[in-house]
Amino acid sequence: MSVPHARVTYQDYLQLPDDQRYEVLEGELRMVPAPGMLHQRILSNLHYLMRNAIQQQGLGEVFFAPVDVILDEATVVQPDLVVVLQEHLSIVKPEGVRGAPDLVVEVLSPGNAYYDRGKKRRLYARYGVREYWIVDPQGRMVEVTSLSGSVLETVSVVPDGETFNSPLLPDLTIAVADLLPK
Repeated sequence: MSVPHARVTYQDYLQLPDDQRYEVLEGELRMVPAPGMLHQRILSNLHYLMRNAIQQQGLGEVFFAPVDVILDEATVVQPDLVVVLQEHLSIVKPEGVRGAPDLVVEVLSPGNAYYDRGKKRRLYARYGVREYWIVDPQGRMVEVTSLSGSVLETVSVVPDGETFNSPLLPDLTIAVADLLPK
C-alpha cells in the first residue's frame, strides 16, 4: 500500500531552508543538487553571450540560476538560464519570475537529464514558454525547441562545431563551441 504524498505549494516552498536548492513540479518537491564545474562553465559562457545579445540591446533581461520561476502555486522551477523579453518584463517580480519566460535554457547534468528532457519540457510547453534549449555537454550538442500549439517541438539539434539561431530572436546566432569548454 502506498501512502499519498502531501502536495507542496509555493507557500510551503518559501518555508524551506535556503541551504539547499529545490523545485516543485506539479506539487512534488524535488531537491536539486548544485551543478558541477562543467555545468557552471557552460552556464557562465551562455550567460555572457546571451546578456551581450539581449540585455545590452534593450531586448529584455537574462537571469541565471538560482532564480525562481513560479509557473503556478504548485510549480516552481529553477532553470539554468531564463530570458524575459521587453514586452513581458511585468512578470519579473522581486521574488522571481511569475509566469512563463520567453526562453528557458537547461544544461544537462547526470542527475537532471530525465527531468529536463521530459517532465520540465512538458511543463514549459503547458505554461507557454515560447522557446526551450537543452544543452547536452556529454553529447556536445544543443537542442533548440519552439512552442507549437501546446508542444515544444524540436527545431534543430546542433552539434559542436556548428552554429544555431533562436527562432524567437532570429538575429541571435550562437556557436555551440562557444558554450562548451574545450
